[in-house]
Amino acid sequence: MGNSILLDILYPKRCPLCGNIRSFGESGMCSGCEKELVWVKEPVCLKCGKMIEDETKEYCSDCTRIPKSFERCYPALCYEGRIKDSIYDFKYKNQRSYAGFFADCIMKRHGDELKRLDIDGIVPVPVHRHKRKKRGYNQAELIAAELGKALGIKVFPDFIERAADTDPQKELNDTERLKNLNNAFKIGKNDVKLDTVLLVDDIYTSGATMEACTKVLMDYGINKVFCSSLAIGRGYSG
Repeated sequence: MGNSILLDILYPKRCPLCGNIRSFGESGMCSGCEKELVWVKEPVCLKCGKMIEDETKEYCSDCTRIPKSFERCYPALCYEGRIKDSIYDFKYKNQRSYAGFFADCIMKRHGDELKRLDIDGIVPVPVHRHKRKKRGYNQAELIAAELGKALGIKVFPDFIERAADTDPQKELNDTERLKNLNNAFKIGKNDVKLDTVLLVDDIYTSGATMEACTKVLMDYGINKVFCSSLAIGRGYSG
């Protein structure tokens, strides 16, 4: 009996959306849960990738009001419905196995586009060492690792460090989020020279975190920064 089969028997896979145990040999989500996913569809903002209602506009009002330094973000799903619970379990209930499914979602929605970007390396958004010690892992790093396998691109998990343990972002508005992240990130100890980077996180909300990391990367000498996230919120102003 192969190791993978034995592991399936001892630790049966669960649907990453409803949590139910999958039948032996099955992977991914339940067929009934698949329709619960809300995929990002055109028209989208040409900067953050958020869906917009007015197809005559190139950018959402968030990106128009607060310009972003990264080239473009590629989110796969809208942050609503069951995916919200799935991400919560992934981050706070040790459901690390969901990372492969999340990377598959990104590849399904944007795989072809990402392959055409000539990316030199994938960099996950870091968490502070205190949070990582408590949780045991960085959720963005797990997604980045799986995405790296799918794209055949090297992942640099320690390229950026979180220098400050900032206040929770969810209680702040977009302007406060940007201020909260001032000097929150720094380049880690490395001598790697990259030209084009893909920055990866689990959720894109206001873009403040992606923007703060992008500025650190560009200050270091990175020429182009693209971003990707599993899910994206609706933003503050539609």
